[in-house]
Amino acid sequence: MTASPFFIVSSGRSGTAMMVKALAAAEGLTIEHEYKVHDVQPLAVRRYQGLADDNEARTILSATHGAAVRSAQTRIWGDSSNKLSWLIPDLAALFPDARFIHLVRDGRKVASSYFHKLANECYDDRSTAMFGDYLAGRADAPPPEKRYWWPQPKNGEPWAKDFPRFNQFQRIVWHWSEINRVILRDLKDIPEHRRMCIRLEELRSQPSTATSLLGFLGLPYRDSFFSAFARPHNVNRPVDTMLTPEQAAQFAMLATPMMKRLGYAGQPEYAVNY
Repeated sequence: MTASPFFIVSSGRSGTAMMVKALAAAEGLTIEHEYKVHDVQPLAVRRYQGLADDNEARTILSATHGAAVRSAQTRIWGDSSNKLSWLIPDLAALFPDARFIHLVRDGRKVASSYFHKLANECYDDRSTAMFGDYLAGRADAPPPEKRYWWPQPKNGEPWAKDFPRFNQFQRIVWHWSEINRVILRDLKDIPEHRRMCIRLEELRSQPSTATSLLGFLGLPYRDSFFSAFARPHNVNRPVDTMLTPEQAAQFAMLATPMMKRLGYAGQPEYAVNY
């Protein structure tokens, strides 16, 4: 029997690893974190940049996620991966009954986490320049390592002319805003009963949010799930760093509209307790 698939999409640094650890304890469910990432991340970014068409994307996803769903030994199979955020229409075409969970987090905490905890894995100067040369046709594609495959604004789109002068933090902020824009846009085409949006802050603080999530997936609620959601995961350095005044100004310039759309505007930046 083919499993029922679901996909958790996000900007990253928003609790996707926590979701895997929490939901892995559920009976009848298999969940992966960034399944086949070295295949999927380059595909996802090429798809966003307009360098991969729907046929290529769906062929690769059928060979990766499709094979996993078809061979799953549980009734539910899921992948929690920010890489899939760029591939929602392709996943929806391959899996007409798939469910999607949009996991969001205050962009200030996301940007700070990427900037301070991923170091050279995300939008570092060298990797960004190499990928930019590839997009411009000046170089071959970089290797399928995470550090190289982060999207950049397309010609004619907001911030495209400014992006080459952005520092690493500004690139990360642009990414948070843009990936959430794409998720919101593409999830509009998914029937309401097969999509939901959850804020990480509410999942950690409100048992009712955890209950809604588990109900959406067809799983019974247990207090142990909420306890797992309340604990930070995937933290290689358990230190929370607040934005500097300069970073706060850069963040506001690039991300204020998305902060408003996601309901974070006007709220003070909070500190994470590890």
